[in-house]
Amino acid sequence: MKPYLYPASLATIAYAREGTRRRISSYDRRGGNDDRVHIASGELKRIAEMDKPGMITHIWMTIATDSRIPERDYLRKMVLMMYWDDEEEPSVEVPIGDFFGMGHGMTRNFVSAPLQMSPEDGKGFNCWFPMPYEKARIEILNECDSSMTVYFYIDYEEYEKLPEGLLRFHSQWRRENPTKGMHSENMPNREFLFGGYNTDGAENYVILEAEGRGHYVGCNLNIHNLRDTSKWDWPGEGDDMIFIDGEKWPPSLHGTGTEDYFNSAWCPTQQYSAPYHGIISPGKDNWKGKITYYRYHIQDPIMFRKSIRVTIEHGHNNGRSDDWSSTAYWYQTEPHLSFPKLPPMKQRLPIYEEEL
Repeated sequence: MKPYLYPASLATIAYAREGTRRRISSYDRRGGNDDRVHIASGELKRIAEMDKPGMITHIWMTIATDSRIPERDYLRKMVLMMYWDDEEEPSVEVPIGDFFGMGHGMTRNFVSAPLQMSPEDGKGFNCWFPMPYEKARIEILNECDSSMTVYFYIDYEEYEKLPEGLLRFHSQWRRENPTKGMHSENMPNREFLFGGYNTDGAENYVILEAEGRGHYVGCNLNIHNLRDTSKWDWPGEGDDMIFIDGEKWPPSLHGTGTEDYFNSAWCPTQQYSAPYHGIISPGKDNWKGKITYYRYHIQDPIMFRKSIRVTIEHGHNNGRSDDWSSTAYWYQTEPHLSFPKLPPMKQRLPIYEEEL
């Protein structure tokens, strides 16, 4: 039997494997215990470069300030970028915390199949998305006020030749703050939350727009409830609508509500994590504050031949005006559609209660 090349799993781990296991890490090249990379404020640091065909199979990372004085919002101020095959524009461009599955500049212990934040307090970041390439480079931009310390492992397999048909991994961050909703004054609360009709999806929040051939493998979504009311204030109820290859409304993949797309039910208030879906942060009483969901299409990737537009209503009929952000993950042929310009650092920062 031909040696196995594709990512290992319990079902395939006994097969003879092709390639050589490699690692790039932040270990102290002098043999000491300074096993970290120091990235100065404002510095763009290349942490890895591979010039032979291979596949990244695991990334681990943890970060702190050089001074040990906490840097507020460092998970939004630092940006992870990955480039494949000498491309000029990155295929991955995401604030570091959001890339590893949790938004709002927060960490939280959680477990999913492709992404995990591990103890202590969710500050051990892990990614298991396989990332094939002919060549690769990984960079981190530090827009913190402080010099930052980064510890990391990048585990990969090196091959003589990649097999045909392997797509390239992509990840993109977006934010709309606030989403463009409607005024709820002088409107019954039930009408505001459930009234009206959306028959085109044009004003939906956009998680991903891509062109080429590939498959979407999921997202994490962050909602900061900004509505000032004591009335029943569930910020979900928006249908997911995924438009494949230029199709018009209604798309072939049309959902029934925000929590439904994320595989939960009945306006959830509990933290929960499973391999492919979960609620890392359910918000506070009456769904106030900061919420994070994830849904990873590992067993059910959403294929597209020409294009895909992944959207969801921000409240039914796009009535809500909240702070939304998301990270999308997908595989596709190159070249990829240029990403929307990443917002400047100050426009990436989370909102705090004292600012409202």
